[in-house]
Amino acid sequence: MTVTTVSPDPRNESRVRFAIGDLLIGTATAATQIEGGRTDTNWADWAAQPGRIADGSSPVRATDHWNRWREDTGLMADLGLQVYRMGIEWSRIEPTPGDFDTESIARYREEIQVVRDAGIEPMVTLHHFSHPSWFEATGGWASEVAVETWLRFVRFVVTHLDDLVTDWCTINEPNVFVTGGYLFGEFPPGHTNDWKAIREVLHAMARAHCLAYDLIHEVQPEAKVGFAHHLRVFDPLNARNPLHRLLARTNALLFQEVITDAFLAGRFARILGGQPEDVRPARRYDWLGINYYSRTAVSKMDDGTFPNSPVNDLGWEIHPEGLVTVARWLHERHPGPIWVTENGTCDNGDPASGALESFRSRYLHDHLKAMAESGLPFERYYHWCFVDNWEWAEGEVPRFGIVGLDYETQERTVKDSGRFLASVIASGGVTDDAYAVHVAPQRYRVQTTPRPRG
Repeated sequence: MTVTTVSPDPRNESRVRFAIGDLLIGTATAATQIEGGRTDTNWADWAAQPGRIADGSSPVRATDHWNRWREDTGLMADLGLQVYRMGIEWSRIEPTPGDFDTESIARYREEIQVVRDAGIEPMVTLHHFSHPSWFEATGGWASEVAVETWLRFVRFVVTHLDDLVTDWCTINEPNVFVTGGYLFGEFPPGHTNDWKAIREVLHAMARAHCLAYDLIHEVQPEAKVGFAHHLRVFDPLNARNPLHRLLARTNALLFQEVITDAFLAGRFARILGGQPEDVRPARRYDWLGINYYSRTAVSKMDDGTFPNSPVNDLGWEIHPEGLVTVARWLHERHPGPIWVTENGTCDNGDPASGALESFRSRYLHDHLKAMAESGLPFERYYHWCFVDNWEWAEGEVPRFGIVGLDYETQERTVKDSGRFLASVIASGGVTDDAYAVHVAPQRYRVQTTPRPRG
């Protein structure tokens, strides 16, 4: 994204504070978190076990998007959104091994066509934490045939959607998937400290991405393919403490750096299991996908928050400059266009007053401004998320959407942040008027003492 200087239009009293250039703005979703209705997924099975989800809820309800997709698409169009990242629920497409549901893929085709007709460019994610119960029963991504099984699904989806979709995200946040499922036991299958499985699953997912990249380009040479990499800033809680510095470096290496070269360049380090026979080192991305949410204050092998820092309603630090920090690191390592495939925050508003949010517009402003001033080639920004959705491990309580949701009635309400984002798209940046109306009245809350997260 190129920073431009915009002269005030004498016909318009509202000056542009900063411009966003050619940046395309939209929202990101995951099928399991919005569609509802499926009971044959690893996450529906997981949520059915008492105590697994913080509020006891299930993705079986979610936002009922499977039935309300026309309403949601209309809202996106009304706000002027330009891009939309959506998921395909594997269990709908392949309810039993090798048995593909043509009605489900036809339903996805209908939705994607309407999205395109609304002037919104779709991106399809092929694995976003969720997969069929039968796949989990075989060992999931730890199975010896996991990669080949998933590629069968990928080929079916791509060959049935390649006339409607050119933007593909293979796998979402493999590092979060394994830490949640095999280190902390917060995601299915619920293992803890299973380092052998972590290595095997990351190796399988990286191999799967590389082979899927090749497969998609074989079917659709003009495709633009990448994966959504969760990147976080790891800073020592006390920069003068050598242990804190060492642990910060170790956390960054193990959590996000060790897989980067495997996914993006097909180069598998020994710590990841070594080079697969069927993957040759080569560029495996057409864009650099970054999911960025927060910074970690490191004093041990765990998450923490710096004192006197702004935090969201889950206690995550709000650190906009961190998005540029991780983007610059990734771009220097693997140059290419940068797509922010997720960025968002939990803002539950004020239940006492009925306010739907307290600081999300400021959050959007601060992250977009950091991107605009960075000089880096940001091309896309997908805000997480559109309608408040069911959140992994947390359930229905956290609110991340620019559109509010009443889960009982499924009523949608556009929030202030939705109106703010619409104004940014329409104006090509943030105007003085938009800042005064949406951003200036909002304040972050501050965490005054260091605390662990998680």
